[in-house]
Amino acid sequence: MWLDILYILGGFVLLIKGGDFLVEGAVSIAKRAHISPMVIGLTIVGFGTSSPELLVSIQAAFNGSSGIAIGNVVGSNIANIALILGTAAIFKTCSVQKLTLKVDMPFMMLISALFVAIAMSGTISRVAGIIGFTLLCVFIIWEIKIYPTDIPTDEENKPMAVWKALIIIVLSFAALVFGSDILVEGASNIARALGVTDRIIGLTIVAVGTSLPELFSSVAAARKGQTDMAIGNVVGSANFNILCVVGISAAITPIHNTNDGFLTDYVCMIGLTGLLWFFLSTKKTLERWEGIVLLMLYVAYISSTVMLG
Repeated sequence: MWLDILYILGGFVLLIKGGDFLVEGAVSIAKRAHISPMVIGLTIVGFGTSSPELLVSIQAAFNGSSGIAIGNVVGSNIANIALILGTAAIFKTCSVQKLTLKVDMPFMMLISALFVAIAMSGTISRVAGIIGFTLLCVFIIWEIKIYPTDIPTDEENKPMAVWKALIIIVLSFAALVFGSDILVEGASNIARALGVTDRIIGLTIVAVGTSLPELFSSVAAARKGQTDMAIGNVVGSANFNILCVVGISAAITPIHNTNDGFLTDYVCMIGLTGLLWFFLSTKKTLERWEGIVLLMLYVAYISSTVMLG
């Protein structure tokens, strides 16, 4: 038991630090390529900080732990919206671009609904996984084309050398791979020992743990006034979780029994996505009081999940 706890703690540390350094290296390269902050948030930062979810879900799929594979994605998306953006908005009111409201939020809602519909059928097949990943690639190309690509020059915070950024990215991926491996192993062993279902472990411990990179990067972005990047990070991560994390996991091995016990969680994910869209649409901002509402909803969700099992 104690060894499993050490595995979980060690996995969290490696995932958090690996995600942090991965983003640092990737953003540095993106800045040298003159990519806009919103695109950085939607792609490099959003996908980079979601790498833990990808690796954890793939490992869980290989181990036959479909509850952790799906619970991790659903729980992470719920955490992304309610915990991460809620916290970021408390630090600073987050503004949003028109393109985000017209393109990114509708797309996020659409793929969330499609994911739930397919998952409720009982199996996410290899074909569905491949289609999802392909859709993500098309979406990334489209995003890069529609968003402006100019970045203001920041003389005080120049990006690091390309060779240094590449080394950091490689080492970060190594930390993420090993961290996800020991995290899933520790979580699964404790779940079996205590009689806790994979669903609860995936929706709470694993989901929150793998969402910490998004939390730290979004709060940091909000505090520095880069609210576009904070929102882009969450939207990009949510899209990545559904289309890439589930897509690749299902492409490797079909995910079965995905409707078992997840109905409430699916409804919560869809509901929070719609609520976020509504909040952002009112004044094109996510205000502090709205962030508090999201945080309170997240606390209520976690509490009910743990209590009701």
